[in-house]
Amino acid sequence: MSKSVTPRTPKGFRDFLPETMLRRNYVLDSITEEFHRFGFEPIGTPILELQETLFGKYGEDAEQLIFSAQHGRSTREPLAMRYDLTVPLARLVGQYENQLNFPFKRYHIAPVFRGERPQRGRYREFWQCDADIVGVPGMSADAEIISLTQRILSRLGFPQFLIKINHRKLLAAIGEFSGLPRAQLPDLYRSVDKFDKIGAEGVGRELTERGIAADAVSRMLDLIQAKEQGAGSLDLIADAIGGKDNGVDELRELAALLTESNVPSACYDFDFTMARGLGYYTGPIFETVISQPNLGSITGGGRYDNLIGLFRRQSLPTTGVSFGIERIIDLMDELKLYPDCVGGTLVEVLVTVFTQDTRGVSMRIADRLRQAGVNTELYLPARKLSRQFQYADKKRIPVVAIAGPDELESGVIKLRRLADGKETTAPLADAVAAARQLLSLSP
Repeated sequence: MSKSVTPRTPKGFRDFLPETMLRRNYVLDSITEEFHRFGFEPIGTPILELQETLFGKYGEDAEQLIFSAQHGRSTREPLAMRYDLTVPLARLVGQYENQLNFPFKRYHIAPVFRGERPQRGRYREFWQCDADIVGVPGMSADAEIISLTQRILSRLGFPQFLIKINHRKLLAAIGEFSGLPRAQLPDLYRSVDKFDKIGAEGVGRELTERGIAADAVSRMLDLIQAKEQGAGSLDLIADAIGGKDNGVDELRELAALLTESNVPSACYDFDFTMARGLGYYTGPIFETVISQPNLGSITGGGRYDNLIGLFRRQSLPTTGVSFGIERIIDLMDELKLYPDCVGGTLVEVLVTVFTQDTRGVSMRIADRLRQAGVNTELYLPARKLSRQFQYADKKRIPVVAIAGPDELESGVIKLRRLADGKETTAPLADAVAAARQLLSLSP
């Protein structure tokens, strides 16, 4: 016999007990309903992808976090665990394009894996919720993604959040205007992406260490920190750098579409210090932050028009957003944003078993309640009635149904609401209506 093993999870991986899962499901269900409301439909992809599918798509910093997958002798294909849900989408579109309708609006909710250093808000296995629009080149798709983000975060109850918007072309134009060689633009993206963590001084020092001239770094930092109220920042930066096809006109169009979409101006802003470090972005980029408490960004996304082209002869314009579910859930716990009804248990009624002789009747009562859509648990062990009530109280089951010998002789059932002790007695045929009444549901 094998020796005993201390039960534990690997670092950065977690188990979820029922109460935690109920809260997670509340968040996921709320997000899914909004995805449906905006016309997005679900897909699924495997946890493992070919290494050639994943590598070469994210940038060097991100790809250091990809888990390679060990496998048996049955296959020689080098595999890796998916890093996000975006590259698998690009692979799926290239593989099944003849079976898809374009524009293709998809969502995907699934775990992803990264070799992070585990810490608060960062895990090695975590869930993402992505929504993407494939096949629309104009800013209307980007506006829809931002509108979707605002609707979901408002529905979840976040009192203050800010969707930061920038444009990869604009960052490139700022870099080139400042004297940055085009070949070093990836260095600019990687360093500016850390602005919130290391500040202007840290970004400047990192860019200088990467071999960028000090005067170019100084000009670039002055530009990306340019700030005016709302879309005024776009005018400020456009006047400074001049030129065309630098993303400013697209951001202006995006701002106008957000107004038409009824997205409150207080929910978004243009922030030129936001870079989104992944290498596949080509256009507008988005990131949502909540400053108090500070857990970093909770959504991120943008336009990536070239990625799908790696999996088919011609690329397709694509934009999307990813919701950081773990951080959202951590924040909702901290800010106490869950409705009172979320958590505890899904069970609405516990049907007690008075004796073995009455178990059959209790089973029929439970079945009748379940058939009527009432979440019902039948107490299975043979224990005293008091223990069954203790069980219901500990699980926070709101209503307990009792069918003892006295009730059965009279052809009735007794129901008790534990929160206030209110009891009602009803004929067995009316058990469903009586339970719903105690649960404050329509009979």
